[in-house]
Amino acid sequence: MEISTAYYRSPIGIIELRSNGTSITAALFINSQKGTQVYESTIVFDNEIHPLIKKCIEELDDYFSGKRKIFTLPLSQNGTDFQQTVWTALTNIPYGRTISYLELSKRIGNHKAIRAVGTTNGKNALCILVPCHRVIGSNGDLVGYGGDLWRKKWLLEHESKFESGVQTLF
Repeated sequence: MEISTAYYRSPIGIIELRSNGTSITAALFINSQKGTQVYESTIVFDNEIHPLIKKCIEELDDYFSGKRKIFTLPLSQNGTDFQQTVWTALTNIPYGRTISYLELSKRIGNHKAIRAVGTTNGKNALCILVPCHRVIGSNGDLVGYGGDLWRKKWLLEHESKFESGVQTLF
């Protein structure tokens, strides 16, 4: 199985996209890790991009322009049954809405698994596509986001703007 990789320049940073040929397996902000350097030459041009990654880029373009609220791409990431359950539950959080980690743990049927839910949320390799940014603290605070909290805030405000016309949440 050959892995295809491309880099997408989003309004909030470069996202590394990976596909195994049948699904998107990663969408990660590459400059949210300390010490990561991004050079213009790392951007892959259209004629070199796998068709599934091209579709992902089109859907991300639509998302960032406010035209897309639901992604239709085949997605896969390796994880335990518990992790898969959490990631599936994340995809059921409506666009422009947030829930708490406690609410997410209740939705998967285990209100005591709040810490495990938070850990699993942090291991999501499909940022934006599996909307882990829509999970906030029980007190309404922005907490925990592998792509940096400023991006989480931006994504939530972006979705809120297109869903309800509200421009600032936090």
